[in-house]
Amino acid sequence: MVLHFDRDVLLENHRRSRTLLKGHPLTMGSGTANGESQKTNWTIGLINAHLGKYLTAESFGFKVNSNGVALKKKQLWNLEAFGEGEAICLKSHLGRYLAVDQFGNVTCDNEEKDIGAKFTISMTGDSKGQWALKNENRGYFLGASGDQLICAAKAPSNAELWTVHLAARPQVTFKSVGRRRFARLSEAQDEIQVDATTPWGENTLFTLEFRDGRYAVHTGNNKYLSPDGKLLDRCESCCLFSIEFHGGYLALKDSDMNYLSPIGSKAVIRSRSNAVTRDELFSLEDSVPQASFVAALNGKFVSVKQGVDLTANQDEISDHETYQLEFDKATSRWLIRTMQDKYWTLEPTGGIQASGEKASSNSLFQLNWQSDGSVSFTANNGKYLAIKKSGHLYANADSASDENTKFYFFLISRPMLVLKCDQGFVGFKSSASAKLECNKGTYETIMVERGERGVVYFKGSNGSYWNVADDGTITVDSEVRGEGFTFELREPSRLGIKVASTGCFLNADKNGLFRIGGPEPNKATMWEY
Repeated sequence: MVLHFDRDVLLENHRRSRTLLKGHPLTMGSGTANGESQKTNWTIGLINAHLGKYLTAESFGFKVNSNGVALKKKQLWNLEAFGEGEAICLKSHLGRYLAVDQFGNVTCDNEEKDIGAKFTISMTGDSKGQWALKNENRGYFLGASGDQLICAAKAPSNAELWTVHLAARPQVTFKSVGRRRFARLSEAQDEIQVDATTPWGENTLFTLEFRDGRYAVHTGNNKYLSPDGKLLDRCESCCLFSIEFHGGYLALKDSDMNYLSPIGSKAVIRSRSNAVTRDELFSLEDSVPQASFVAALNGKFVSVKQGVDLTANQDEISDHETYQLEFDKATSRWLIRTMQDKYWTLEPTGGIQASGEKASSNSLFQLNWQSDGSVSFTANNGKYLAIKKSGHLYANADSASDENTKFYFFLISRPMLVLKCDQGFVGFKSSASAKLECNKGTYETIMVERGERGVVYFKGSNGSYWNVADDGTITVDSEVRGEGFTFELREPSRLGIKVASTGCFLNADKNGLFRIGGPEPNKATMWEY
């Protein structure tokens, strides 16, 4: 069936895309500088509207087709600017560019981009926001037919339309380009406001869920954003938004063709305008790990509430007990940052204060994960951090075996978890099964509930808790909290997960099997989260 749409609307969308893309390369890294949002380096999948399958670059022979059934390695494409103008190109996982030769054949074997790799994007004038990719050299649109890619249509039909599937980590922070602020859950937890200068704590984390070619914004309190700004308990059809790329930024469009933006003095995110300006643009940035630490000796959270001294003396978690962990690749140690933009640092007396600068070697700490689920810290003087009776932290211990050197770790920035390994995402084996596997193209969103002494419990989207079956596999079928787990943060974006009662790791096994392994860290799966 040919999809009919208003050509004037498509041309207007194309004109807007060209205008917003000019002078804005698509491939800058995430992060912020001088208060400005930086453009995202997009890695995407493209689903053909006619076949319902992904654009795929085969591993051998540089063959391309649209036969992929899930978004995996062969279906990943880097979206790059072709030059200084508005055109783009697509690079495969093999580092080769998708192109159309002089005879109209679609190829993907060139390491350098030439004129045949130059495409421009037009978007359909409906709520789906699908792309039509016009090859600038040939003047025709890229499409798919059976096992072949074709580029012979002067006007796009269903075969020439593509749905964009973001391949980035789905858990992100949102930064408004216009407001230069980050989105966060309001104090009442009933709306999203764009007023945070830094993305701090669990209320600034959002999960983009890909559903039927569009996206839902899932908040940390397990609700979904609707166009009027309200948060709903269920993902209704109105909660699905199509995505558009403008100059390296992202816009979200509802089913009424209006775009999300921060509105009013409270900067509440809701739909209003049917045009894209800086107010409707967002950058997506990776959520850096943020954690809290409980001293094993007294059960109190390490805090800077009282000033610059690090002291284990608080019963609850607030911003004063939340710290951002920043990895230093050169030393494989960590910087521990407070919300006041200061770092834990070793003082000449051996005390630990939140007064350091990032450049100081005395602000680097080694995280040592213990078999009982705790963690100890090694300071720059080679001593372990220990707490005194007053709760103050000092780097004066020679061994990590004493109770006063042990701390329990809570990953605050993940009230919800999405897990991925080399085989794919962790998700249900099937819609009728409660068993989890780790080779899925789509992911299960896992709710994380904090317990005691660093232990967390995982709750599935079906409302049940994780349970360890007799064969060591994981099922999501317990009505009450079942097995507890602990985290070990090994890299900025990867962690190990241990069963609290046994100290054994959750591992990815052959053919997507998701099961309990042994206690050896060097044999454990490190999960991208």
